Amino acid sequence: MRANLFGRRTSAFLAAMLLGAGVGALTADAVAQTVAPVALRVAYIPAATWTIAWVAKDQGIFDKHGLNVTFTAVQNISLLPATVGKQIDIAPATPPDLIKSAGSGLDVVGVAGGVLEVSDQTGNGLVVRKDSGITSVAQLKGKTIATPTLGAILHLAALHWLKKSGVEPGAIRAVEVPFPNMADQLKAGRVDAVEATQPFLGQMLAAGNVSLGSLTMAVADPSRTTLWIAQGAWARSHPAVLKQWVESLTEAQAFIVANPGPSRAIIAKYTNLPPAVVEKLPIPNYEAHLDPAQLLPWIKAMREVGQLQRDVDPAKLVVEVK
Repeated sequence: MRANLFGRRTSAFLAAMLLGAGVGALTADAVAQTVAPVALRVAYIPAATWTIAWVAKDQGIFDKHGLNVTFTAVQNISLLPATVGKQIDIAPATPPDLIKSAGSGLDVVGVAGGVLEVSDQTGNGLVVRKDSGITSVAQLKGKTIATPTLGAILHLAALHWLKKSGVEPGAIRAVEVPFPNMADQLKAGRVDAVEATQPFLGQMLAAGNVSLGSLTMAVADPSRTTLWIAQGAWARSHPAVLKQWVESLTEAQAFIVANPGPSRAIIAKYTNLPPAVVEKLPIPNYEAHLDPAQLLPWIKAMREVGQLQRDVDPAKLVVEVK
């Protein structure tokens, strides 16, 4: 009798334990399902440079990491530092954009890396006609160079390269020419060299023109050419969100390496480039971790060509994700 009573009590105890565990698990699941993803407003430029974020969006990687990302396409990257913390939470930028913005007093910081150019994966070049007779940057003294934007990253890199080669920035004439028009201007002889990027670089080289080399690799090797920025106060108060962002980009980076075909399809979707162009387009090398030391070569280059007068501490320009 006592044995039966003991057995019934033990069974009841175990049942209660199992029921409690089940309720606990159910409650945990319910809580997890009620945690809303963090909404992020993110800007991008419709160029392959920003593929890593598109992949994270389209492959559900942002969702997996608890981020509800809404994209806004913009055309002028230099205007974005002033928008973070207002219309935009996270925006694309180049190191010179970040450095100049911080140097002018804006509270803006880098929060993640974008493209990290290495010797076998560069996406830009200083291009001349094959019959120009120009074989070195030093020979551009007194010549006309087409740049997409005066003062932006490619032109800064060109001026730095010229100065290293013994040519003062004032010894060349720079004219602003949109990327799509550069090939025609070069062919017509209206300019002697152009600061080109993909996909226009590949098209110009296929037409027989010659690249003197990568502009940005003349500044540093490897070269941090793009990054993601945010308003400083917001970034410092949202470390968990930044960690989710960097982890998402890191996972997207791995997807791109393992799945170039689907990644190219995503590039075509966001850039509206023809499939034949996208198929030949080199996919950039991405690195989501942003090291403040990667900004030092750009700070030095900007000082050398007179684009930076104030002292800038790279450690204060980056909120590193732990």
